[in-house]
Amino acid sequence: MSQQLTQLFSPYTLGSIELKNRIVMAPMTRSRSIGNIPNDLVVQYYADRADAGLIITEGTSPSPNGLGYARIPGIFSDAQVQAWKAVTNAVHANGGKIFIQLMHTGRISHPLNMPEGAEIVSASAIAPKTPMWTDQQQMQPSPAPRELKTEEIADLINEYVLSAKNAVAAGFDGVEIHAANGYLPMQFLNPGSNKRTDKYGGSPENRNRFVLELADAIAAAIGKDKTGIRLSPFNPYNDMEDDDTTAAQYTALAEGLNKIGLVYLHLLTYTIPPALLETLSTTFGGTVMLNGGYTAERAENDLTAGKADLISFGAPFISNPDFVSRLQKGKALATADTATYFSADAKGYTDYPFAD
Repeated sequence: MSQQLTQLFSPYTLGSIELKNRIVMAPMTRSRSIGNIPNDLVVQYYADRADAGLIITEGTSPSPNGLGYARIPGIFSDAQVQAWKAVTNAVHANGGKIFIQLMHTGRISHPLNMPEGAEIVSASAIAPKTPMWTDQQQMQPSPAPRELKTEEIADLINEYVLSAKNAVAAGFDGVEIHAANGYLPMQFLNPGSNKRTDKYGGSPENRNRFVLELADAIAAAIGKDKTGIRLSPFNPYNDMEDDDTTAAQYTALAEGLNKIGLVYLHLLTYTIPPALLETLSTTFGGTVMLNGGYTAERAENDLTAGKADLISFGAPFISNPDFVSRLQKGKALATADTATYFSADAKGYTDYPFAD
């Protein structure tokens, strides 16, 4: 083991589970779940990467309405739960821990990517400017979503709660609420995508309400020690538009999440001003996980400085199933082929070799 990376390879207690190191495999959409059901390729992909202290899966939809991308998985049907059991069993058999990321795409969607009867919904009926890939017709403009009625929001939260219970039944060690990167929860948080006039819109406090109610409901259903959340203030991805209320809004959000007692706060560092990053971390008060183009050395430095408790890595895990082992042995990292990030088969997914 490299002497400089002692913090990175030290164990960590996350809620009620022990992580063997502080290296987290970040959630990354990989689009291999044909028919929205994980298959044998998905099992192999995650099992091969169980050396991570924690794996967070790709975004997985809590309902048919959240399946906005081609070939992403869900966890709302019995078939999906059974398929995910094969994944969690394989990861646990290899000594790993795994959380599922619950991702409802909201307005980032297209009807061609959704099952029959599903519809595109969001905080407000505002179409994103970003186009959407469809397997049938390639890139297409994203349609305007239907604005959710106030009385529908309780049902939406219940969909998430049922999917979180499904995740526990499927053997996951916990769930991460994806409230970042312009998906449905962030569509409620963001002033550019939320123009509501009810209790879920208008003021920053009202824009926070959905995410806080959602986090509280999931934590109550499966345990706060099994519930984490991902946030990315000031991230323009998927046509988000922050304003001068954002820093104060997210600080209040972190305070609310602290009161609920979630097991971790996962922050994307790319776009968050350093002062706000520090404020959010201290305001939340619990386990903080940081993500954003980390090298092992930068990760070690931030852990040592107390800026984070865990560091999540994305792309290196795609092309290095043995990423943790390579770091420990000082071996060179393979580079990922971006052209196969979202294709449908084993190429660029399960065919990257181990160093040994």
